[in-house]
Amino acid sequence: MGVDRVVTVDLHCGQIQGFFRNMPVDNLVMVPEFCKYIHSCPWFDKTKTVVVSPDAGGVERATTMADRLEASHIVTILKRRKEAGKVDSMETVGNVQGYSCIIVDDMVDTGGTLIKACSLLREMGATRVVACATHGILTDPAVERINGSSDLDELVVSDSIPQELKLKVCPKLTVRSIAPVLAGSVTRLHNEESLSSMFNDK
Repeated sequence: MGVDRVVTVDLHCGQIQGFFRNMPVDNLVMVPEFCKYIHSCPWFDKTKTVVVSPDAGGVERATTMADRLEASHIVTILKRRKEAGKVDSMETVGNVQGYSCIIVDDMVDTGGTLIKACSLLREMGATRVVACATHGILTDPAVERINGSSDLDELVVSDSIPQELKLKVCPKLTVRSIAPVLAGSVTRLHNEESLSSMFNDK
């Protein structure tokens, strides 16, 4: 018996779905779980919160989160790279002065670009910077960079990658379970229901 359906979690590149020929692919996202957490934070005020896309390719993800949070608006960070993995310069498109900023991305690796983005947002007048990323790869020296940054208030990731060791050494790290997303998708697929309802409901 062969595979007849594939379920993925926040692919780094959506075009990867094209490699699965003649087979439905469902790409799940952590945005609903991140939004539940943000809603529970005492500092959250939708009128003073903006969602930040760390690059032009992440605008759709940022828009989805902003809609669920009913955030004030979306801000995009434009990056100019001098070579792969190294950012030469950054600039923002949108106002962050006096706002709490939520950066949303699919992953955080070494954290260099994230910390630069946080510094830029603070320089532009952001009052708080929280980052949400589905996959917390956190390759060295990510934890050192996160702990050493006064510009990043909190990093929220899922447990798609085990984070027990990182939690012990990174007080700014918060981990949200990916189980509700996976369980919900399995239940809906088993009952032949649409998966889109999981992400459309606020």
